[in-house]
Amino acid sequence: MLFNSFEFIFVFLPIVFILYFALTKIHPTGGMLLLLAASLFFYAWWNPAYLGLLVSSILVNYSVGTGMMKGTRHRKLLLVLGILFNVGLLGYFKYTDFFIENLNALVGTNFQLLHLLLPLAISFYTFQQIAYLVDIYKGKVEDNRFINYAVFISFFPQLIAGPIVHHSEVMGQFADSSKKRMHAENIAKGLFIFSLGLFKKVAIADTFAVWANEGYANVDALTTSEAWMTSLAYTFQLYFDFSGYSDMAIGLALLFNIALPINFNSPYKAVSIQDFWRRWHITLSRFLTAYLYIPLGGSRKSIPRTYVNIFIIFFVSGIWHGAGWTFVIWGTLHGLAMIVHRFWSQKGFRLPMLIAWFITFQFVNATWVFFRALTVEDALIVLNKMADISAITEPLAVFSAQPSELAIYTLGAAVLAFFVKNSFAWMQDLKPNPAYALLAGGMFLYVALKLQQVSEFLYFNF
Repeated sequence: MLFNSFEFIFVFLPIVFILYFALTKIHPTGGMLLLLAASLFFYAWWNPAYLGLLVSSILVNYSVGTGMMKGTRHRKLLLVLGILFNVGLLGYFKYTDFFIENLNALVGTNFQLLHLLLPLAISFYTFQQIAYLVDIYKGKVEDNRFINYAVFISFFPQLIAGPIVHHSEVMGQFADSSKKRMHAENIAKGLFIFSLGLFKKVAIADTFAVWANEGYANVDALTTSEAWMTSLAYTFQLYFDFSGYSDMAIGLALLFNIALPINFNSPYKAVSIQDFWRRWHITLSRFLTAYLYIPLGGSRKSIPRTYVNIFIIFFVSGIWHGAGWTFVIWGTLHGLAMIVHRFWSQKGFRLPMLIAWFITFQFVNATWVFFRALTVEDALIVLNKMADISAITEPLAVFSAQPSELAIYTLGAAVLAFFVKNSFAWMQDLKPNPAYALLAGGMFLYVALKLQQVSEFLYFNF
């Protein structure tokens, strides 16, 4: 069930919204049980077979956490076992076939691939639960009620593709009695932000998706102009797809008076690679910093050790996104870029802001080619053709759209990404009024007419 589908918007969401507040009015626990049941149903809609995996993961992690909170002398052992359970579960489903493929290629074996179907959201709920266990071990968790924990992990607005929510941000909200009744302002803001995200996804991201798919399906036939259009199409598809999903998740949660953390803050306005990662997938960067980079020593060690720590977190970021050499290369390139940026900054090097922005965006655009390409070979073909400036005037042939349409959409997307204030700024300034209602209604009506062309969000694959 997708956020941008008829069954979600017109059936699931209204029923859950009405029943939640109706049951909460009778008893707060009733509303929480409804949210838990609805979230599990939402998850099972994709593949009922993996519902048991999610439930088992919640039960095991809660049991381990409860054991640590009781102050037993085996707390450290429980923490290690809990982390191994989570990493092992993620590793088995996400990386087993990748490991077998490379083992066969390296040593000439012929082990059969398992062809495991990646359980939806496993990368997200695994990280959330690891953070929870670590914080219990450190004595940072106070609320350990099962219903709050279970809803924290399974809450449908953020379950499938984040943000990677920290327990301290939402478990207290689930227990807050002031959030158990409808708030007109939150409903208005939630619907507006949801409609804005829906519009980004359906009207913009899905349009660029067509051209990105056409380009990457014909890499050998691309001209220089087509290679650039292919890379930019995916760059803007991913931007508006992820931005749209983040908006929709925040808007949906706000309907239930739950404030989710910002996960996307105009990353293409970044003037350095460090600035980019402070704006892109913010909650992933936060997790890797708090639970990997700092435990490794962060920047407190020697300069070479700091560089190694930086490289490790970006390598992990790469393989977290996908089991493939394209993702490994993407993460490695970003890690190396971050090391170069840190070295330059320590030496006092500074570039004019416009030049710094241009270099950052072009680097991000080029590395997205590895992120999107099916193979390393395909990525190198696209990048080589982008570099062949001598063929820049060759006509466009692989795209279904006219060059004028491509140019207008790309220019429009660039203006929105580079110059217009983002959804977070809109939400901060938003004062519900008829004008905003009309704008939200217009976006929603436009999208409703196109909902027969439903497509998944890109981050659902990670």
